[in-house]
Amino acid sequence: MPTLTWLTREYDLKTSRNAPYRLLEEAPELSAGATDTENMLIQGDNLDALKALLPYYAGQVKCIYIDPPYNTRSAFEHYDDNLEHSQWLAMIYPRLELLRELLAEDGSIWVSIDDNEGHYLKVVMDEVFGRRNFVANVLWQKRTSPEARLALGAAHDHILVYGKFTDSLLLNKLSVSEDQAASYKNPDNDPRGPWASTDFTAQGWRPNQMYVITTPGDIQYEPPGGRCWSNIEPEFLRLKKEGRMWFGKDGKARPRVKTYLSEVQGISAWTWWINKEVGHNQESKKEIIQLFGTTDAFDTPKPERLLKRILEIATKPGDLVLDSFLGSGTTAAVAHKMGRRYIGIEMGDHAVTHCAPRLQKVIDGEQGGISSAVNWQGGGGFRFYRLGEAIFDDDGRINKNIHFATLAAHVWFSETKTPWNPPSQPPPAGERSHVPSPSGGGLGWGKLSPLLGIHNNTAYYLLYNGILGDKRPDGGNVLTSKVLALLPPHNGPKVIYGESSRFSAERLKLEGITFKQTPYDIKAR
Repeated sequence: MPTLTWLTREYDLKTSRNAPYRLLEEAPELSAGATDTENMLIQGDNLDALKALLPYYAGQVKCIYIDPPYNTRSAFEHYDDNLEHSQWLAMIYPRLELLRELLAEDGSIWVSIDDNEGHYLKVVMDEVFGRRNFVANVLWQKRTSPEARLALGAAHDHILVYGKFTDSLLLNKLSVSEDQAASYKNPDNDPRGPWASTDFTAQGWRPNQMYVITTPGDIQYEPPGGRCWSNIEPEFLRLKKEGRMWFGKDGKARPRVKTYLSEVQGISAWTWWINKEVGHNQESKKEIIQLFGTTDAFDTPKPERLLKRILEIATKPGDLVLDSFLGSGTTAAVAHKMGRRYIGIEMGDHAVTHCAPRLQKVIDGEQGGISSAVNWQGGGGFRFYRLGEAIFDDDGRINKNIHFATLAAHVWFSETKTPWNPPSQPPPAGERSHVPSPSGGGLGWGKLSPLLGIHNNTAYYLLYNGILGDKRPDGGNVLTSKVLALLPPHNGPKVIYGESSRFSAERLKLEGITFKQTPYDIKAR
């Protein structure tokens, strides 16, 4: 498969692996609404933030939408969109790698881009996600009229869509809009209600679908050249008997099959998204001005209707949505109104000046954007986080401020490549979590036990920070016969992390234990 080469490619391929694991620390004064929410707004570099999320959310995100800088060589007030081509590739590649790890097996990623980098991005995403997992290139009509100062101006942006595994990908049909419903009529007073008709022919030639149809008005039809009827004759006769065929008001027209509004389960989406259906740049600008005024409006927002379309196709209520280039907060606002869980990451100050205030307005029930379409009345909440200290220092030693739960999640993910999800229980007195609990309830430690869990019949244990009750510096962190007797039993292989072991190699083998020494055997990257 073809790959792109740029000046710093070999270094950039290691960037996601070399990014440090950092704490996520809540800023309660910027959180809002319900305190038991799982919704997260994170301020900080999105590479480090994505790495921080891995131990808890790897393989959990149903839909990722990102709107990265377009590299248009223009200066924007709220972020630098003036990157050289190689710098842009160096920025996007490692972030896509981490996003793929966070994506669920049946999930999808949607990336907005324009022609400046769109075609290069396609090749990069083919490499990161696999070319066979490409789903579609959606063209969004972002303008309502040509740009007068250009002889040939761009009318569209691209939205590249990939699945984690297209064999597992499940996308939804769109709900029927009011305009679409209005196109269903009932000119023959059919008791099944309004209907729309579709062509009863198919492309190709199939012998059992090549027959003569006689209409109620005694007109005979054969399939047009190069086509056949959509179904075999017995099926046609059944549909005709049930009144599901339409031959025009006079009964002499070429047959068409009825589709009833009451039976429509959804409308299939395609890749041409016109601004009448999903909004445009002027609409999104008006939405932002309504929220923040003309002097503090964000430069390049996306309309809420565009994100609604994406989330309607890619998710269901309760699914987890992630946007690591949150910008003005549109993705989080739409996900909130549509009953999805979400994680939004934004590096700049507008995480505080734009995103948090916008989500507060959503909680309060603001009626802009898609609010009326989804009957939004307010409610819910989000928790605001900032990136804290790294779990390991530059020499690979464990940061002295790291608590058990944080290191446990890191060890579990390093060993199993799955998120750590302990049962939610209150922490011991004096302990405070710096990490979100994916099992619900916002912050949570889970039940503090040296047994982190069992994966593929191997039990993983961590002796750290006095987990067994002895708060002396080395208390309970050394594997001894007494400590082993205190560990929750497991009839199978065991991996035990601790400061040191008093067991001989023979004893470890007899007990089925693989001992790993902290911090040296804990991967800092």
